[in-house]
Amino acid sequence: MLTHHRKPVCLSLISTDLPIWSVVETAATLYQKDTNRFHLLMTAPPLISCEVESVISPEDTLPQSKSKAYAPNSPRILWLEISPYRVIMTMQGNAQVSYRHFWEQGVYGISRYWLPTESLQPNDPIRLRNFTRTLTLSGHPLPENLRLEYELWAEKVQLGCYILNLEIKH
Repeated sequence: MLTHHRKPVCLSLISTDLPIWSVVETAATLYQKDTNRFHLLMTAPPLISCEVESVISPEDTLPQSKSKAYAPNSPRILWLEISPYRVIMTMQGNAQVSYRHFWEQGVYGISRYWLPTESLQPNDPIRLRNFTRTLTLSGHPLPENLRLEYELWAEKVQLGCYILNLEIKH
């Protein structure tokens, strides 16, 4: 029953207690896996990286730092696995920050982040927990809106409360 639809989407993430706000408006491909199971794939805008170099000038005896901002040339893929009961979101691509979140209402899920590494040794992910307060999926037969309200935790320290909202325009 795999069918797909190209749709405009708006994905927003806001914190209710921290100055964090992000909105991505783009086109995505919605795959219907089963009656209430969907995959949504989109290309996310690049993260702007900052590279700091140390430059020694003949006039100065102390090094000066200059920073260069650059955007990587390969895309990052954002993949959401959506059902009325759970959502898994994965971001990967171009050797930058990657992550995977697992949300299920009333459950402590796992959020893992992989940071870029300059060595050839694989790095272990940063593991956090998230507690999903609400998970709401509306729209039939195709989803139109997904809203997640969750808390992010590192051990016993709360790292904020967040709302993830996905609007799929039909």
